[in-house]
Amino acid sequence: MARDQHPDMIYRELGSTGATVSAIGVGGFHLGMPEVDEALATRIVRTAIDEGVTFMDNCWDYNDGLSEMRMGKALRDGYRDRVFLMTKIDGRTKEEAAKQLDESLRRLQVDCVDLVQHHEVIRFEDPHRIFREGGANEALVAAREAGKLHYIGFTGHKDPRVHLDTLEVAAEHGFTFDAVQMPLNLLDAHYRSFGRKVLPYLVDHGIGVLGMKSMAEGHLLRTGAVTPVECLHYALDLPTSVVITGIDSLEVLEQALEAVRTFEPLTAERRSALLAKTASVAAGGRYEPFKTTSHFDGTAQHPEWLGEEPEPA
Repeated sequence: MARDQHPDMIYRELGSTGATVSAIGVGGFHLGMPEVDEALATRIVRTAIDEGVTFMDNCWDYNDGLSEMRMGKALRDGYRDRVFLMTKIDGRTKEEAAKQLDESLRRLQVDCVDLVQHHEVIRFEDPHRIFREGGANEALVAAREAGKLHYIGFTGHKDPRVHLDTLEVAAEHGFTFDAVQMPLNLLDAHYRSFGRKVLPYLVDHGIGVLGMKSMAEGHLLRTGAVTPVECLHYALDLPTSVVITGIDSLEVLEQALEAVRTFEPLTAERRSALLAKTASVAAGGRYEPFKTTSHFDGTAQHPEWLGEEPEPA
């Protein structure tokens, strides 16, 4: 599908897929927040696309499906063909994953999404559920063969060791993910770091890197240590394919676009200075609660989304 490239946007390769995506992506969760109505959600999505953003993020469980429904409406009138569309599913069984994917396709009003990811891989047992016989990955592989999706990835926000274990389990099953999503920010660099532990593996294996939580869900900004643009510049400076950022207003969208327009690779001195400013507040993961608490674990609050637990042997 043809996607025009905007002169003020940065574009990058998505790992080894051959796909090209904008360096900034629109996070779908915020489109369904109470303070964002449908008209504003449409304006955010379409303005972003008109300004060169091609990566659209979403998930089956965001705001009980409202985020996908709003994005689906916003992508009418030719906008769908201008973007790389991604969503996520929570199901761990083949049956539940297939059901959730079909629901996402209906909400998004499309026959095919570019990338589907196993969402919230945050427990060491998750990859084993995904790859067991009758597990969720069978559903996504079948959906790929049926033309419902092009690429398969996974996401998680809890612990880089779970990510590494998931990549290992996939390899044991002869499977290579196309993309992996994880927190990448100035706090992550100091505590339970995805950037230090997982990012090198993805780069070495040609797997697309999807950065999220560049401002640690806003907690990083509340420290007063850095600005939003500094947060985005740091994430953009990493070998990310795309930095997904939540956008709940046209002003926040403009902030993200300005970060791209003003981005230059960080010098070693500039990077060290930013890391020095965030070192003390990063201690213990205090400002990354998605790593240290269950408040951000939707599947912990809704275990029924995962499907039935496998029976002991």
